[in-house]
Amino acid sequence: MPSTKEHPAAAGRTAPAPGDTARRGDRVAALAQRHGALVALVVLAAVASLSFDSFATGDNLGNIAISSSFLATVALGMTFVIVSGGIDLSVGSVFVLGGVLAAWGSQYGTVVALLLPLAVCAAIGFVNGLLVARTGLAPFIVTLASMLAARGLMLAITDEGADTFLVDPDSVFASLGQGKLLGIGTPVWITAVLFVGGAVLLRSTRFGQRVYAVGGNEQAAALMGAPVARTKISVYTLSGLLAGLAGALNAAYLASGVTILGYGMELDAIAAVVIGGTLLTGGLGYVSGSLVGVLLLKVIQNVINQIGSLDSAYQQVVSGAFLVLVVVAQTWLARRRRVG
Repeated sequence: MPSTKEHPAAAGRTAPAPGDTARRGDRVAALAQRHGALVALVVLAAVASLSFDSFATGDNLGNIAISSSFLATVALGMTFVIVSGGIDLSVGSVFVLGGVLAAWGSQYGTVVALLLPLAVCAAIGFVNGLLVARTGLAPFIVTLASMLAARGLMLAITDEGADTFLVDPDSVFASLGQGKLLGIGTPVWITAVLFVGGAVLLRSTRFGQRVYAVGGNEQAAALMGAPVARTKISVYTLSGLLAGLAGALNAAYLASGVTILGYGMELDAIAAVVIGGTLLTGGLGYVSGSLVGVLLLKVIQNVINQIGSLDSAYQQVVSGAFLVLVVVAQTWLARRRRVG
């Protein structure tokens, strides 16, 4: 009669519990959602470094860092807005308005060149937040209107774009955009400080918890006593403030208030934030992910420029296709985590 005694080695093995498998799947999905853009960035940078001799040079990487810093500052404010469940289409126009105001104000000194765009652009963001929070209007409509208003104000100041205000290249204000510290451009350092502060604010403060709560479920946040209206007003004000600061730094870098900039920047900022792992529906997002998203878009642009035979318009095609893939992947991962 065959023995029914279990082999000792087999006796020590147990089948994984369904709950353990589900938890492992949740962890994998969460890691993919949060760090997928970083993996793509590393792979793309490695391939570009092997394919193009000029990609990994100090000058090229410095140019990528500088061009990324302005969009990243705008994307930082957009991160807070999207995590709260909103959207801000005005940041591109606010960006160029901030640059024009900074260049105009630079004739009166660095303080005016900085405070004027920050005050005006923060006020635009405050009005956006006030209308969204107090009237119940859709953020899309409110910020679309302010986008047009900010662009119109910029055109009025510059006589329909005919006037270009210049910044004294020897001024302290110009050094904020053109100066270097340890071989790295000053705007890059300013952006790095802003992102460290933004990460702490979003992840480690009561305000950040309220932003996540409002974006996750506004009604539940209100029932828990969270100041929903004040939180919305704050994130839109922050978005306008950072867009104005980015515009001011860009004016210092270019030594002029260029009036043709900012078109489509709001879409680039939204794309970078979403690519970085922030859900468009709100309630989930990462400041670090938005920075990675910006760098990924800028590296894609740089690689297309390195190829040379491709028109710059291909950058928008590649960025759009990549954004679609990211949104589809986010949706799939979110469903997988809910099912698990």
